[in-house]
Amino acid sequence: MKDDNLPADLSPTKRALLALKQLQSQLETSERAKNEPIAIIGMGCRFPGGANEPAAFWQLLHDGVDAITEVPKERWDLDAYYDSEPNTPGKISTRYGGFVPNLYEFDAKFFRIAPREAVSLDPQQRLLLEVVWETLENANLAPEKLAGSQTGVFIGICGNDYWHRLLARKLSDIDAYLTTGNTHSLASGRLSYFFGFTGPTLSVDTACSSSLVAVHLACQSLRNRECDLALAGGVNRILLPQISINFSQARMLSPDGRCHTFDAAANGFVRGEGCGAIALKRLGDAVASQDNILALICGSAINHDGRTSGLTVPHGPGQEAVIRQALNNASIQPEQVDYIETHGTGTELGDPIEVGALGAIFGGDRPRNCPLLIGSVKTNIGHLEAAAGIASLIKVVLALQQEEIPVHLHFRQPNPHINWQDLPVQVTTKPISWLRGKKQRIAGVSSFGFSGTNAHAVLAEAPIEYPKVREVVPCSPHLLALSAQTPKALKQLADRYRQWIAAYPSLTIEDICFTANTGRSHFKYRLAIVASSTSELLEKLASFTTDQKTEGVFTGQVQSPGQVAFLIGDRPFLSPGTGRQLYETQPIFQQIIDRCDELVRNDLPMSLLEVLYPQLGETSPLKDPDKQPLLFALDYALCQLWKSWGIEPSAVLGYGVGEYVAACLAGVLSLEDSLKLIVVENIEIATQQVSYSQPQIKFISPHTGENANNEITTAVYWQQRVKQASQLVELANLINREEYKHLLKIISEQSDWPQLMASLAQLYIAGLSVYWLAVNQDGCKVALPTYPFQRQRYAI
Repeated sequence: MKDDNLPADLSPTKRALLALKQLQSQLETSERAKNEPIAIIGMGCRFPGGANEPAAFWQLLHDGVDAITEVPKERWDLDAYYDSEPNTPGKISTRYGGFVPNLYEFDAKFFRIAPREAVSLDPQQRLLLEVVWETLENANLAPEKLAGSQTGVFIGICGNDYWHRLLARKLSDIDAYLTTGNTHSLASGRLSYFFGFTGPTLSVDTACSSSLVAVHLACQSLRNRECDLALAGGVNRILLPQISINFSQARMLSPDGRCHTFDAAANGFVRGEGCGAIALKRLGDAVASQDNILALICGSAINHDGRTSGLTVPHGPGQEAVIRQALNNASIQPEQVDYIETHGTGTELGDPIEVGALGAIFGGDRPRNCPLLIGSVKTNIGHLEAAAGIASLIKVVLALQQEEIPVHLHFRQPNPHINWQDLPVQVTTKPISWLRGKKQRIAGVSSFGFSGTNAHAVLAEAPIEYPKVREVVPCSPHLLALSAQTPKALKQLADRYRQWIAAYPSLTIEDICFTANTGRSHFKYRLAIVASSTSELLEKLASFTTDQKTEGVFTGQVQSPGQVAFLIGDRPFLSPGTGRQLYETQPIFQQIIDRCDELVRNDLPMSLLEVLYPQLGETSPLKDPDKQPLLFALDYALCQLWKSWGIEPSAVLGYGVGEYVAACLAGVLSLEDSLKLIVVENIEIATQQVSYSQPQIKFISPHTGENANNEITTAVYWQQRVKQASQLVELANLINREEYKHLLKIISEQSDWPQLMASLAQLYIAGLSVYWLAVNQDGCKVALPTYPFQRQRYAI
C-alpha cells in the first residue's frame, strides 16, 4: 500500500525502510506517553486533629501531633460499648479513634441539594463534595469552567455506617433519597453530576487500599487519554460501633488507641476517619497550562496476594511484587528511593512482613550510611481505612514541598520480630531534612488492603520552578474579584484572604488577583477591590469586613445582569501621550493603534505614533483636523480592549468621531473605510452629510452607578455614502429599552487604567461575565484560601 506521506521518488526498499523508521518513532512516542509522569496540581483534605486543609495537615505532621481522641458522644455511648477485654461479646476494647468534626453539618444549598435530600445524604458524600471543591480551587481550576469537560473521578470508599443507620428506622421512614444518598457508586457519580464532568467515574472498594488503588486507576486513565483531568481520593466516616466490635473481636484494634508501628508495643491499629483528594494531569498538559505542580507520580501498580495462609493475612511476596512493579513502571531503581511511606498499621504480624518485603527490594547494594527511611502517618491520625492511602500520599507530597520528612510517632523500642541488623532501613524518629539537590528526591507510598489488594505509588519532586517571566508590563492598580453564595460567606471569604495575605507577605498583588479572578467560580454576592499594593489590599479587605465604606471597594448582589451599550464620545482637544500606559501594557490596544497607524501612514504628514507618543515634544492639545484619526484610533482600540475583557456591547452609539467608531463596531463600515472617510473628507462637509436625532435615553452608567436620562445628540447614518447605516437608527431605538442597563462611555481622555478598573469592578458587581485571563495577563497561579462553606445540621 502506498504511503502518501513518503516521497514519491524513493525506491521500494528505501520507502520500506523510511516507513519502518516512522513506525518506530510513532511507537516510541506512544510508549513515552504511556510512561509520562502524572502531575499532582491540587490537593484537599479533612483529617483528624484539625487538619482541614493541606497547610494545617502539614503543621500537624511537622509538630508531631497525636490527633487521636476519645470517641465523640454523637457517634455512640462510649461507656456502654467499652470493655478492656477484647473477647467480651458486643464490646470494643478501645475508647479511642481519629475523628473529624462536623459529622452532620453540611452546606446543602451550595451544592444544590434540598434539605430533605440532605438528611438522607451519607456524611461521606457530603465530605467528598466539599473536599473535591477545595481540591479544584487549590489547583486554581474554576469549577464552573469544567462543566462538560473530560474529567475523571476515582473515589475509594468502603464504609456504609449511615446506610445502616437509615435502615434501622421504620420502613415508613424510607424516602426517595435512600439509595442515591448512600450507595458507593453515587459517591463518585454525584461528583461528576454536580460538576458536570463527563470522564470515567467510578467508586473503588478494596478495603484499606481503596484510595491508592483509585489513584492508580486515575493515572492509567490519564495515560490512556480517557480523561484530561482526574480527581482521585478516598473518604471514611465512623458512625456506628458494629465494625469496631468486629475488629475488636478479631484483635485488630490497639487497646490504648495508638498505632505503635514498627515498635515492640505494636498491638493493633486505631480507627480513623477523614477525606483526601488530589487533582491530576499529564505532566505535559500541566506544564503547558502553567499549573502549580506539587509533585509527580512516576509510576504505580496494584496486585492481589492470591491464595495465602488466611483471607486477611498480609502477604510479603505480594507486597514485594507490587512495589517492584511500580518501580519498574516508573523506570526507577530501588537505590534511587529515599523514603517509603509505609502501610504501617502497627500490628504484630503486619509490620515484620512489610519491613521484610522492603528489605528484599531495597537491601541490595544500598550503603549502610544511606538507609531507606520509613514512616507511617497512621501514628498521627490513625488508620483511615478507605482514605488511608490518600492520606499517606498527601503526607509525602507535603514532605517534598516542605523539604522535610516528618517524625514517626510512638516508636520507642524496635520490634524484636524485625531483623533490623540486616535491613538497611531507618524509622524517622525525628524530623529529617530532605532538601532539593542534584539528586532527584523520590519516595514510595504503600497501601495494603485486608481484601488482599495491594497498591504502591512512586512519587518524585516537582520539576524545578524557574522564575516566571512577566509577559506584559504589570498595570497598577489591580482588581481583586471575590464572590460567594451568601453575604455572610462573602465576608468570611474576604477575611480569609486578609489573614492569608498577611501570613504570606511574599505574595504579589499581581499573583493574588490573577489566581482569585481566573481560578475561582463567581457567585451572585460579589466584592471587587481596586488596589495598587498588597498593603492597600489588606486595608480595603479589612474595611469591607468591618462595614466601612472605602473608595475603590465595590460590593453588591447580582440580579439580572442586563446588556451593555457603548457610547463612543468625542472631545474638542486631545493631548499627546493619551493612552500611553495602555499602549505599553495591553497587547490588543497596541495592535489596534499600530494597525490604524499603518492604514493612514501614507495619508498624513506624520504617523499617528509619532504624534501620539513622541519621545520628546509638546504636550499641548492637537489641532483639527489632525486629531480626528487619533481620536478614532484611541476610541476604537478602547472598544476592542473592553471586548477582549468579555464586555460585549449589544448596542453601540456615537457622536463626533464616535459615529465612525460605532459604525465600524456595528459592521456597517470596515476599519479601512472608516479611517479613509475620516482622513479624506473635510470635517465640515462630513458634518453636513449627517442626519441627527435626539433620543431620550435611560441608562445606568457604570461610572456613576445612578439612573440618568441623557439627551445625546448623535449622528445616526451617512445618507449618501453608507446605505447599510440604517442599522444605526435601529440601535438608537433599541438602546431605549430597559434591558440596556449599562452605558459604558468610551472616551479617549478617560483611558487611564484606574478608571478602567473602577468601571470593570462595577460591571462585575452588576453581574457581567468577565474574561479574567485577558484582564490579568501579568500574574501567576499561587495558593489562596478556599470557599467558606455555610453549614447547617442535617441528621435523622
